[in-house]
Amino acid sequence: MNLIEIFQNWVAQVPELVQPLIVALAGAIPFIEGEGAASIGIIGGIHPVIAAIAAIVGNFVCVAVLVLASSGARSAIVNRSRVGEPALAGGGTVSDAGAEAPQTDRKAARREKFQRAFERYGVPGVSLLGPLLLPTQFTATMLAAAGIGKARVLFWQALAIIGWTTIVAVIVGSAVSAVS
Repeated sequence: MNLIEIFQNWVAQVPELVQPLIVALAGAIPFIEGEGAASIGIIGGIHPVIAAIAAIVGNFVCVAVLVLASSGARSAIVNRSRVGEPALAGGGTVSDAGAEAPQTDRKAARREKFQRAFERYGVPGVSLLGPLLLPTQFTATMLAAAGIGKARVLFWQALAIIGWTTIVAVIVGSAVSAVS
């Protein structure tokens, strides 16, 4: 059983009042995100507007936490290097270098894909078109870790999450109502 089926079953089994919380939880998971979570909720019988709002909130809260954490981590590394303790480009210090794990091919491919898109489209483009390439959680984390301001990242990610989730919710809602 895959993750989407698990969430669909949960939505079907819990009381109506709890269903939007399940949708919000699904929205916080990479690769499901707001679009998938809204679809899960709508197919599960939740009103499309409620499903979309719950999915948007779940996705955005997760993205906001990750942006704040990665921005804070970047600040700590930058501040540590200013104090005089040498910091490595990938994070950590010279004394930590032996403990650093090698980057996997998959991780390197993701980073390369992000870098190409960022150089070509900037923050707005990566945020708005990012869901076609990578989950918003990955895109937002990489933007914040690259030193882009938290407010700027969160603004563009919010626009992307609201836009993509709304588009998918309208399509799925229309399809479900046409079948009914």
